[in-house]
Amino acid sequence: MSSSNRGVVYMGPGKVEVQGIDFPKLVDPRGRTAEHGVILRVVSTNICGSDQHMVRGRTTAPVGLVLGHEITGEVIEKGRDVETLQVGDIVSVPFNVACGRCRTCKEQHTGVCLSVNPSRAGGAYGYVDMGGWVGGQAQYVMVPYADFNLLRFPDRAQAMEKIRDLTCLSDILPTGYHGAVTAGVGPGSTVYIAGAGPVGLAAAASARLLGAACVIIGDVNPVRLEHPRQLGYQTVDLSKDATLAEQVAQILGTPEVDCAVDAVGFEARGHGHEGAQHEAPATVLNSLMEITRAAGAIGIPGLYVTDDPGAVDEAAKRGSLSVRLGLGWAKSHSFFTGQTPVMKYNRALMQAILWDRIKIADTVGVEVISLDDAPKGYEAFDHGAPRKYVLDPHSLLRKAA
Repeated sequence: MSSSNRGVVYMGPGKVEVQGIDFPKLVDPRGRTAEHGVILRVVSTNICGSDQHMVRGRTTAPVGLVLGHEITGEVIEKGRDVETLQVGDIVSVPFNVACGRCRTCKEQHTGVCLSVNPSRAGGAYGYVDMGGWVGGQAQYVMVPYADFNLLRFPDRAQAMEKIRDLTCLSDILPTGYHGAVTAGVGPGSTVYIAGAGPVGLAAAASARLLGAACVIIGDVNPVRLEHPRQLGYQTVDLSKDATLAEQVAQILGTPEVDCAVDAVGFEARGHGHEGAQHEAPATVLNSLMEITRAAGAIGIPGLYVTDDPGAVDEAAKRGSLSVRLGLGWAKSHSFFTGQTPVMKYNRALMQAILWDRIKIADTVGVEVISLDDAPKGYEAFDHGAPRKYVLDPHSLLRKAA
């Protein structure tokens, strides 16, 4: 077995490098032996919008952080306490690091595990303030509590045939689905989704899977709207001066939807020709309250942070936004926030992929690139490329194709 490893490392605002990094050991970030874990050869690992927030310098991420929380891999070594997995298994890794033993894990709230992060509830791979777990944009990675965390694909050949879709199970598909479910999407729903990035597109595909009658996607970047329009979704161009409510009314005949999803988060921009040029962190939440019907729900899988050094004002730097809570209260809205508990959904979504109920790779624009091309992928994504960049550290996806 190889003892070398390479990974994508954050080098400061706007810069990542592929460097030699330590080969993983069955040891947790606090130096404790992790015989409950496995070592994975990374089959695929994706660049996420959440990674991009760090790379832009919009968090307190330290230089030297190995990035990557969207991981699919092959088990090459397992600890003596691992019972349900075997060397050679192909598995999806939920981005949540979860122990499976604490109160929140037992209640399926794996996004806020109480055991894997000494500073706060919730852990994740390669992410700031999430427990120090080494990221998986690398050739090899360690995953703890493997029996609990990992989703094993039932057939290796089938998994590699559908790997472009299955790689989305680690984060974006469950996250989009979580947004749609918590917004109350069901048969016949009218749904507005803010953001035409990968998570927004995953939420749109999930809304269709859940039976929505009309799915509308809005974005300030008109280029990003071309692909969902080709897929048959209704779109709203927020760079235009017409208000969101006016554009929704042109589609539905009413300025309201049954439910809405915020797939943008804290780096949102304003509406209109001028507004789209400037950051306005509460814009999405406030606009969703305006267009969501009374007693409707808003799912919020878009990322909001507790500290944002690059925010437009002092309040936003502390995660304090000017949200019109009074409007939401008056309309009796329900809000659902927080990290997606991936394990709540990933097995069912795997079945939907394997039985061709959803073509998520085509929907989100998966583009496979090499590990060495990761810096180019980050740059293109930062410039608004309508793609979901998937890294192929061992060229396994190219061989499968």
